[in-house]
Amino acid sequence: MEGVLNSKVLVLNRSYMAVRVTTARRAFHLLVKNLAEVIAVEDGHYANYDFPTWTELGSLQRQYEPDAHEWVQTVRFCIAVPKVIRLLGYDRLPKQQVKLNRRNIFARDRNRCQYCGKVFPSSELSLDHVVPRSQGGRETWTNLVCACTRCNARKGGRTPQQAAIALIREPYKPRRNPALTLRLGSPRYACWQAFLNDAYWSVELR
Repeated sequence: MEGVLNSKVLVLNRSYMAVRVTTARRAFHLLVKNLAEVIAVEDGHYANYDFPTWTELGSLQRQYEPDAHEWVQTVRFCIAVPKVIRLLGYDRLPKQQVKLNRRNIFARDRNRCQYCGKVFPSSELSLDHVVPRSQGGRETWTNLVCACTRCNARKGGRTPQQAAIALIREPYKPRRNPALTLRLGSPRYACWQAFLNDAYWSVELR
């Protein structure tokens, strides 16, 4: 159950604008406290459910859509983990700036070394300044890439041209949180797209 409670849930503000991604555990806490409601996308329309109603729907969902949800089994009932919730008293707008950090660089580059093209676990990757800081390179989206330790050591304090190696793709600043973009590729989170199309904002994974 612990893994299910760590599932990701998209959080909307009262105006149906996405503001963050949270865990199922936090989402259930907000629902039980009546601080949020479940938003379900059904046949292109939104359906709003408070916690008691969502709980009552659990048996039907379990019967007809067993693979469409993750499930939490309690002593009294089985409940589907919501994919989207809406805060009932929160009007703040989402952040407009994608945060530049190690996690987002790795997510943008999909853990692929931008020099050799191989995929590595995060523990075997580092950030490389395309133009080294010793040569005036800055901490920017377009000057930082994901690199394996071998390629990083081979490149050293040189530019790719000086080291005679090439980038497999030019680094860029993403329009939205790269970790979120990865989740949108999963069928489980397809309903998020209805709230994210043409969005230019960043959400924090919490």
